[in-house]
Amino acid sequence: MKYKLTEETKKHGEVTLYLIQALQDFGNVQAGSYGGWVEGERNLSQEGDCWVGGDAQVYGYALVCGNARVCGNARVYGNARVGGDAQVYGDARVSGDAQFSGDAQVYGYAQFSGDALVCGNAQVSGDAQVSGYSWVCGDARFDA
Repeated sequence: MKYKLTEETKKHGEVTLYLIQALQDFGNVQAGSYGGWVEGERNLSQEGDCWVGGDAQVYGYALVCGNARVCGNARVYGNARVGGDAQVYGDARVSGDAQFSGDAQVYGYAQFSGDALVCGNAQVSGDAQVSGYSWVCGDARFDA
C-alpha cells in the first residue's frame, strides 16, 4: 500500500472525508507526508504515482489513478475519472462523468460536469465551464 486513510476527518455536506498519508516514497511524494482528502480508498488508486494533495477533495465514485495529481483546492466528485498524467489544481471542479487523461491540465476556477472529456496536452483554465458531451483534446488551450 502506498497510502492510508488517517483518523483525521472533516465533513463536506453529508460526506465524511479522510486525510490521507503516504506510506512509501513515490513520484515526488515522501513517506509520512500528508495529502488531501478522500471519502474512501475507491477514490485514489494504490497503483501508479497518482496523488491527492493540499486541501483537494475527491469523493463519491470519482477516481484518481495512473500518475494523475489533484491538488490545491480542487474538487473531484460524482463519477469523474482523472488518470494518465492529468493534473487538476487551483479551485477547479470536476464532476459528473467527466474524464481526464494524457497530460491534460485543469486549473483556476474551471468547472467540468456531465460527460466532458479532456485529453492529450489540453489545458483548461480561468473561469472556463465545460459541460454536457464536450471534448477538449490534443493541444487545445481553453481559457475563459
